[in-house]
Amino acid sequence: MTTTSFRLPPLPGLASVSAALAKAEIIDTASGESHPVMFNPEELKLDQGNSFAEVGIPGLDTPPVQYVRGRARTLAMDLFFDTYETGRDVRAHTGPIVRLLEKRPGTQGPPVLLFSLGSFQFRCVLVDANQRFTMFLRNGTPVRSSLSVRFQEYVPTDVKVRRGVFFASPTASAVADRAVSAAESVLSQEPVVHVVVEGDTLSGLAGAYLGDPALWRDIARANAIVDPLRLRPDTRLVVPARRQGGARP
Repeated sequence: MTTTSFRLPPLPGLASVSAALAKAEIIDTASGESHPVMFNPEELKLDQGNSFAEVGIPGLDTPPVQYVRGRARTLAMDLFFDTYETGRDVRAHTGPIVRLLEKRPGTQGPPVLLFSLGSFQFRCVLVDANQRFTMFLRNGTPVRSSLSVRFQEYVPTDVKVRRGVFFASPTASAVADRAVSAAESVLSQEPVVHVVVEGDTLSGLAGAYLGDPALWRDIARANAIVDPLRLRPDTRLVVPARRQGGARP
């Protein structure tokens, strides 16, 4: 994982092209509403990384790793708000930012945001907002607050979900794929093709695909198998649909 921190000011690599000080703001991209911060954050923390899965191989001290996917970048910062001089409730400034966590009726999810600070633009959603109140008036009104926020990068994408199950091939495990195929074959009652792997048995396949290990003869008959105890890996077997009424004679 890579962590990049930007300290402000000065703003190395983030400075506005104009001589004026760029002000940070959080923009709701759906409504166009802008939430300017009271004071620019002193530091921006940008995290990014990858996810890897260990491939378990017996006998190896250090298992090989397989790339699974990239992880969304996250942007974290501390925002400072102070309304002591005006005597106003500081929550009038922090509240609108915290409410960006709430889902919207139209999308049933929180809004997509744009964090903007000069030339630094980050399209994101708000995932965390932690408030800390550090000063109060005599009547208990909070007038000073620190707000720790964390945004996660938003990248629009189209994902097709089939029958409510989605496995991101090729990183999904073969075991999960086989379980889904077995479940679908039982539900659809249609023949399926199974590729034999080491350790497969006809009774095991009958239990997985047909719901009854005793139906192994159906698979043997459909594939003209003479010796059911000798299944060769990479062989394609047709698993027939289960006949209503249980095992066949």
